[in-house]
Amino acid sequence: MSDIDLSPATAVVVVLLALGAAAVARSGRLGHAPAVLTASLRAAVQLGVVSLIIVWAVDRPFAVALFILVMYGVASVTAGRRITPGPAGRWAAVPVAAGAVPVLALLFGTGTVPLRGITLIPVTGILLGGCLTATALAGRRALDELAQRRGEVEAALALGFSDRDAALEVCRPPASQALVPALDQTGTVGLVTLPGAFVGMLLGGAGPLHAGVVQLVVLIALLAAEAVAVVVTIELAARGRFGTRPGAR
Repeated sequence: MSDIDLSPATAVVVVLLALGAAAVARSGRLGHAPAVLTASLRAAVQLGVVSLIIVWAVDRPFAVALFILVMYGVASVTAGRRITPGPAGRWAAVPVAAGAVPVLALLFGTGTVPLRGITLIPVTGILLGGCLTATALAGRRALDELAQRRGEVEAALALGFSDRDAALEVCRPPASQALVPALDQTGTVGLVTLPGAFVGMLLGGAGPLHAGVVQLVVLIALLAAEAVAVVVTIELAARGRFGTRPGAR
């Protein structure tokens, strides 16, 4: 198999998978059956549109920059909404950028990844997607812990801890678990999973060794970006940027 064709059979399989996932979610009373269908439909439409845009944009630096800014904006807004429904969610833009920008600068600044539109767009998308997930998970878990363990925060304040330090004592350990998916993906690559970059390059005709090197770079870069995003998110949560300050009365 060197490629996956755009054919009626492929379309039927994709539809069956989406319907099957929705049916399982409904029968298991997960409460996400409509969301599964909506997400699947959105993915099909968005990927189709994005594919056409990328074909047009890859050789136009301004278009590439604009496309990346749109990806960053969507990632930031999505992460913010996952953390809190209020305007404080805008702070999610900080950890998303803090995780992705330094890693991108290192990859492209050193020439490890060639600075071309065809590589800049997908690599940036992968890193932004990882930072989105890490930020959302860390932020949501941190706020939940601070709300549920309010008494522990107040006890730390009574012992002389600052608002920030008291909050960190409570929310940092649970929120740091947001990095576990990236750790598992990196630690089991090749043994349990063959990630998208590796499979995509193989399907595109690249040799296994070349595909493995590219995947290694992507995985380690993603792990580094997510680690920064999680640390910054926890810090922002402890300082009350996503809601009421932990020490506020």
